[in-house]
Amino acid sequence: MTSSFSNLSLAEPLARAVAEMGYESMTPIQEQAIPVVLTGQDVMGAAQTGTGKTAAFSLPLLQRLLKHENSSTSPARHPVRALVLLPTRELADQVAQQIALYAKHTKLRSTVVFGGMDMKPQTLELKKGVEVLVATPGRLLDHIEAKNAVLNQVEYVVLDEADRMLDIGFLPDLQRILSYLPKQRTTLLFSATFSPEIKRLAGSYLQNPITIEVARPNETASTVEQRFYSANDDDKRRAIHQVLKTRGIKQAFIFVNSKLGCARLARSLEREGLKTAALHGDKSQDERLKALEAFKKGEVDLLVCTDVAARGLDIKDVPAVFNFDVPFNAEDYVHRIGRTGRAGASGLAVTLVSGSDARLVADIEKLIKKKIDLEAVEYDEDQPRGRINDGRRAWREAGETGDGRDAFGTSGPRRERDRDHRSGRESREPREPQHRGFRPAAISRDPFFEKPYEASAASDAAPAWEAAKAVPRSSISANIKPKRKVAALFKAAAQPETSAQ
Repeated sequence: MTSSFSNLSLAEPLARAVAEMGYESMTPIQEQAIPVVLTGQDVMGAAQTGTGKTAAFSLPLLQRLLKHENSSTSPARHPVRALVLLPTRELADQVAQQIALYAKHTKLRSTVVFGGMDMKPQTLELKKGVEVLVATPGRLLDHIEAKNAVLNQVEYVVLDEADRMLDIGFLPDLQRILSYLPKQRTTLLFSATFSPEIKRLAGSYLQNPITIEVARPNETASTVEQRFYSANDDDKRRAIHQVLKTRGIKQAFIFVNSKLGCARLARSLEREGLKTAALHGDKSQDERLKALEAFKKGEVDLLVCTDVAARGLDIKDVPAVFNFDVPFNAEDYVHRIGRTGRAGASGLAVTLVSGSDARLVADIEKLIKKKIDLEAVEYDEDQPRGRINDGRRAWREAGETGDGRDAFGTSGPRRERDRDHRSGRESREPREPQHRGFRPAAISRDPFFEKPYEASAASDAAPAWEAAKAVPRSSISANIKPKRKVAALFKAAAQPETSAQ
């Protein structure tokens, strides 16, 4: 084996593309996986995130597909021969771009299909014919059902970030897609972690795979400096400002746990003068791609995102990652901080821990098998403070002014009473008047209500309802209405008298 790309037996078009991209030394996963894939064997590859898994499977696949390259314009001469499945749209787009760069000096065609975009342009590309198809499972099934993608000549299948695909419920889709493929094929499964579910999937669809593990599962990269700072929810933005200033950081990922929290934090940081973009699942695909592109070009300083960006995104030279929220799943911590310190570069991972995160931090500590020590953030005076804490701090520090009122215009006795009321200790004793000259108004009393009960002198008399006369009953029911008398308009004709005969 060799550790240099120049010594690999790659075809000249591929070797030239690799040289143009500046690749020199191979990473451990590339060094071990590329020769095995070139032999056509199935592979289970596990490596730390950010160590070059894309090149580890793309370069040998393209090398073996060169025998099929041709310049024909007929779609029939360009069937799908390699299928790469990925969990997220951003990752699919990124891998497709990398494969296109590797194959730019060859006649092999490649394209990508994923959801959130119109199917018509994707259909046109598929109808032209492609050798390498990069896809997300859901959108690929749409094209299969529409008969836009025919997979009966696929020779190579790559399941990248397979554990993430299982986490988000793609197992039924994967099983359906794999049922459309030929039985004789080479299957490559790459993932940052190997869970029992992944091993069961590999046992079902891989044939005598070669297992390549260049690092312990869930191990974090040694090039990433991990720091955990204690900060309550209201001081976390202030902590971010302080770390950015102290370390001189120009760009960073900031991870949060919810889409709503992502949008709110991005707006807050934007108002505080930082160039910020948000990336989460409620954004349209066009907005998500534009945000990533702006971050890659340096037009955006901070990319606030959910775990949709935690897997596989390869943006070079990102110096830091902030965990504004401690992830609910400890494994996501490993993937989040893998966005920095990539390909041997150094990076910083900062996690902001509040009082309610003790259990989540303990899970991370157990997973990475390292002792986590919480540090305090030393703030500069010019850093913005948390809004709620500032109010409480001003309440305590302002004290009372000369007239007995604090900075919010609340008098001392009222402030004490409010505090007692909030804590459920409202005093039952009468309070002294709070202002000089104040006298409570006299309460008028009616002497009638203070007399004891005295029986009435006419108590022996019969009650009024008994003394009332009985109402005479009618022979006609009260429910029957009497007939109304109506004036006759015509008189009845008189009967003629008959004379006696």
